[in-house]
Amino acid sequence: MPTIAAIHSVTDPFDPADLETAKARQQAAWSSGDYAVIGTSLQIVGEALCEALDLRSGQKVLDVAAGNGNASLAAARRWCDVVATDYVPALLERARERALAERLAIVFREADAEALPFPAASFDAVLSTFGVMFTPNQEKAAAELVRVCRPGGRIGLANWTPAGFIGQLFRTIGRHVPPAPGLKSPALWGTPERLAELFGPHGVEIRVTPRHFTFRYRSPEHWLGVFRTWYGPVLKTFAALPPAGRRALQQELLDLAHRFNRSGDGSMVVPAEYLEVVITRN
Repeated sequence: MPTIAAIHSVTDPFDPADLETAKARQQAAWSSGDYAVIGTSLQIVGEALCEALDLRSGQKVLDVAAGNGNASLAAARRWCDVVATDYVPALLERARERALAERLAIVFREADAEALPFPAASFDAVLSTFGVMFTPNQEKAAAELVRVCRPGGRIGLANWTPAGFIGQLFRTIGRHVPPAPGLKSPALWGTPERLAELFGPHGVEIRVTPRHFTFRYRSPEHWLGVFRTWYGPVLKTFAALPPAGRRALQQELLDLAHRFNRSGDGSMVVPAEYLEVVITRN
């Protein structure tokens, strides 16, 4: 899940205590608001990722940092045996509600992406859509994804890119609430170079395809109102600023939305670039 203060790339390592502090702040951010309001609109990404992995019925699938369950639901619709994990119980509850409504059988389990509670080689496929990329300890999270995936299995990721709309959203936020020293940018997961650093040492094959998800709202102002109310990282950032700072951040985010907007009619139609990543474990 994304942190409100992790957008600039740095190389100084955190000590374990600092990483745990960063993780606790992330949990607090994602427990605020209601990410499911935004997350549900991203369902098409989970569907596309399952197709990219060519999932088959009966396969054992793990969704890491599952949020409100987009990839989990997509895999269950393909008759896979799905386990969905997240470290925010409220988000898993939203996913559970959706699965119940669709009569889909999914196992939900609270878990940390950096310490998955499963034996090695437990799953045929491991998924994460805009989730695991925001873990404080990126190397540890990547190693866990590989560990629980069986040899010959696949890892599928959807990661926002640094230059895309959401990458720039977090960069803007980072100018108002400075990132913690030593915490690597989550947007690095949206670059082939960083993916090679994280997964290359594990002897895997990596295929990367640029994609776009399009945010569609009544207007940029409507979009910002929704994100300020329901999207935990944005909500927390505004809450941390004095009135003048909130006004400045609001204007910068509206300017950002207008810059990316291609609607031409007053509504908001903003393509947001992400990388669709398929990693095959040898």
